[in-house]
Amino acid sequence: MSDAELTLALGPTNTGKTHRAVERMLEHDSGMIGLPLRLLAREVYDRITARIGEAAVALVTGEEKRVPPRARYWVCTVEAMPTERSVDFVAVDEIQLAAHRERGHVFTDRLLRLRGRRETWFLGADTMAPIARSLLPGADLHRQMRFSQLRHTGRSGLGGLPPRTAVVAFSADEVYALAARLRARRGGAAVVLGALSPRTRNAQVALYQAREVQYIVATDAIGMGLNLDVDHVAFASLRKFDGKDQRYLSSPELAQIAGRAGRYKRDGTFGTLNPLPGLDERVVRAIEEHRFPAVRRLVWRNAGLDFESPEALIASLAVPPPGEAFERVERADDFDALRALAAQDAVLERATTPDRVALLWEVCQVPDFRKLLLARHVSLLGDVFVQLVDHGRLDPSWVERQLDRIDRLDAEVDGLTARLSAIRVWTYISHRAGWLEDAAGWQARTRAIEDRLGDALHQRLVERFVEIGKKRGRAKAPEPAASGSPFAQLRGLLEEVREDEGEASRRWVEDAIAAPHDAFEVDDAGVITLRGERVGRLVRGRELAQPEARPELPDGLGAGARSRLERRVHAFAKDWASTLLAPLDDAGAGGALRGLLYQLRAGLGTVLREEAAPQLAALDDADLEELARRGVVIGARSAYARALLGSEALARRALLVRLFEDAPRVPKPGAVSYPIDKRSAAAAPALGFVPLGPQAVRADLVERVSEALAPLESPFELPAPVRSWLGVPGKRLDGVLRALGYRRTASGAWAARAEPS
Repeated sequence: MSDAELTLALGPTNTGKTHRAVERMLEHDSGMIGLPLRLLAREVYDRITARIGEAAVALVTGEEKRVPPRARYWVCTVEAMPTERSVDFVAVDEIQLAAHRERGHVFTDRLLRLRGRRETWFLGADTMAPIARSLLPGADLHRQMRFSQLRHTGRSGLGGLPPRTAVVAFSADEVYALAARLRARRGGAAVVLGALSPRTRNAQVALYQAREVQYIVATDAIGMGLNLDVDHVAFASLRKFDGKDQRYLSSPELAQIAGRAGRYKRDGTFGTLNPLPGLDERVVRAIEEHRFPAVRRLVWRNAGLDFESPEALIASLAVPPPGEAFERVERADDFDALRALAAQDAVLERATTPDRVALLWEVCQVPDFRKLLLARHVSLLGDVFVQLVDHGRLDPSWVERQLDRIDRLDAEVDGLTARLSAIRVWTYISHRAGWLEDAAGWQARTRAIEDRLGDALHQRLVERFVEIGKKRGRAKAPEPAASGSPFAQLRGLLEEVREDEGEASRRWVEDAIAAPHDAFEVDDAGVITLRGERVGRLVRGRELAQPEARPELPDGLGAGARSRLERRVHAFAKDWASTLLAPLDDAGAGGALRGLLYQLRAGLGTVLREEAAPQLAALDDADLEELARRGVVIGARSAYARALLGSEALARRALLVRLFEDAPRVPKPGAVSYPIDKRSAAAAPALGFVPLGPQAVRADLVERVSEALAPLESPFELPAPVRSWLGVPGKRLDGVLRALGYRRTASGAWAARAEPS
């Protein structure tokens, strides 16, 4: 592979493009993938962290940033990709969105400018093949084939929809109306809209994926790669508002959504929902055969901006595209906001230097998640800009007042959805560098508000659109008692108690899913607890250094909540091991150094010298300096990581060995040596000890003893400290010293042997 391999992976939905890109990314030491939706970014993040833990994976969207200190892999929305960061592998999904009239310029910029150090993948529809080949002549084109067939089934009513159907509409009102009808006819539905918080969306999808409901009603957000167990897609509408007009969806857009039906080799179907007419025969044929007109032009915006003045910035954004393959972006919210703000005296009085104009442009890029009239959004942006220029930070009391107006749960579905959209604006603002004093505190505050609103919205959605139990044939409820009777009052009280318990349980689930690594604990038996609640157990994995988790969750959880909690427990188990071995991470290492670090990880931080002889012999001065920086010692008997010989690290190592081996012999906590036999000697290095005849001694103490004895002239008396360092009973001491290469003389003194045994 060359140092800058470029791949175009193009084809219809259900070809496994995103899955293959993620797998390829994880084969590299570092990588970044850009996805078209924050919901999809969260799904991919969840999938990766369940496999390798959260310590190495960052999640970056406009409103959600989880960036651990040692992040190697970055899962992002395309707009939020940290393009200044250099990584080995880069992938951008749904690259055909480079033709989108509003977002397209961002995808075009990534196509033209963003590259991984070693490898770059662009994923998307086959319609991108001609123009991508012309713009990237050196790219390797891989055309992907769909794993399953997609078949049109015509029109149907709600009563005729098969289970595992996704009903697609293009406004919140339509989605909610359809979900209400499905509740009345079929027991309920989950709902997915772009306006939902990740927390709410995940809870809704979990309801559907766990088959607690058989239907999901969604906007076209599901068309962008969300992995749902869908057999049939039913279009309840064929028109959407695209920010300018109500228009009919194009055939490729319909295919993108219809293609969600069927997973892997299971076929899928699509059709329309009464009273819509059936799809045109030519459209049906195009969708079934995956044949669409090629993309001819990409949306483009100048990346070389002029910050001399607001007028210069506007002019630079209006620069015509560089060739016929591009068309200038027709409209964008940030550009509209800039033009509106540049007409305000308060803004012009302050936007007088390049730094301030650059700040103005950054403020304009705060998204209008609320979808208000432009003037209302611009009013907020103007206040933000003026405060940042005048005071360097936003006024905390002003921000507090804004948040207080949002932080209320006294609303139904529409009101809570609107407040969620509003808090997303402030979550975005809280992540802008330098805009707020105590940014971390404000981020926590906005996240807490979003979580409360999201939990309340999920509860309202379930209450409104899901008749829990209907699909399982719930028993007939008893006849109600008279409203004034004590039995009716008792029943009402019990229902309130059950609702309170259910709400408390759901809050616990959501908090557990979002809990930081240090909220979990593991005891000496491998039992995992979260704030005192047992949630699982560590069990043997495929390798000594890679334990698995067996979730053991509280009774009464729904299947959806259970599956999400299981992912969190699995991610914690991976982090628990990777945190222990962090000093031995081989990212960026090569050759002999990489091989030695691998052996050290496999041995939980210790490898016997003879077992790593080829790698040790091949180390150069730079490798030795890097090992010293990591705290790795190359001794006479072993190589070991100092950080993994502390009491807590040794306890973790002992647990991993106990999980992996049947009844292993392990040292007592705090011991510097312990007795071994032939069978148990093999496990000693993984425990941090070096086998020496009848006893295993902690690796660092073996080196200390070797260094103390080496300069002594034979014969010699054993120095007093050596006995305490070895911690070996007198009757075993001779065997240990013989293993170190010494023999007892006739006088009882010690002498070096010609060759150590």
